[in-house]
Amino acid sequence: MDFAIILAATVAACFALRNPLKACPLAFYLAAIAVDVLYVYGVFFGLPRAVWSPLFVLVQKCELALALFTVVMFIGCLSREGRAYKWLKPVRSELSIVAWFLSLGHMAVYLENYLPRLLDAGAVSSNVVASFALAVVLLVLLVVLGVTSFAFVKKRMRTDTWKRVQKLAYPFFALVYVHLLLMLLPSALHGGAASSASVAVYSIVFVAYGLTRAGRALADGHEAAATARSAAAFSDELEVVS
Repeated sequence: MDFAIILAATVAACFALRNPLKACPLAFYLAAIAVDVLYVYGVFFGLPRAVWSPLFVLVQKCELALALFTVVMFIGCLSREGRAYKWLKPVRSELSIVAWFLSLGHMAVYLENYLPRLLDAGAVSSNVVASFALAVVLLVLLVVLGVTSFAFVKKRMRTDTWKRVQKLAYPFFALVYVHLLLMLLPSALHGGAASSASVAVYSIVFVAYGLTRAGRALADGHEAAATARSAAAFSDELEVVS
């Protein structure tokens, strides 16, 4: 249930902070890096409970980064003529980079914690192995998507190549859901109330995204077909006139 609250607050913050983010994205990137540094420090040296508790939920559980990635993905599902799309689309890359920085702290500590368990073959379950392997794939996708989200990198890439690379966001987002299920389902299936609630919330969000993305693809296809028909009709009219 924490994620539902964090997602709602993140959506509100994205709308409210859109102009400052567009004007000075570096400040937000540095803030995300500072949060990562504080989190890593807390993992190894400890922090007061009042500081560690929100960091545990937001960074260790990666819920803030996931909420930001969710906003980024849903922006692509919005109506191209809607006010929400026009307001958030200009900062979509910036939001993804902030989420990218925040997720790096989570990934670093996650890999550091699970790698020793993986090397100790006798203490590793198949679920841990699958989750770790998937985390490595997610890390690779995350690095590729994050690096190519920076404007200076985008400018140095061919437009069609950049677009193909960015389409990796779809399998990345889907694999995040699979990763979450691998982590939460064992506890949920054994009656864990918190895990069951988390699985339900995540499932609603990811299924909703899948449906709205499919709807957006259909709408875009219809619009492209209508544009093609209009262009063909205009071309026919020119031929008749000539």
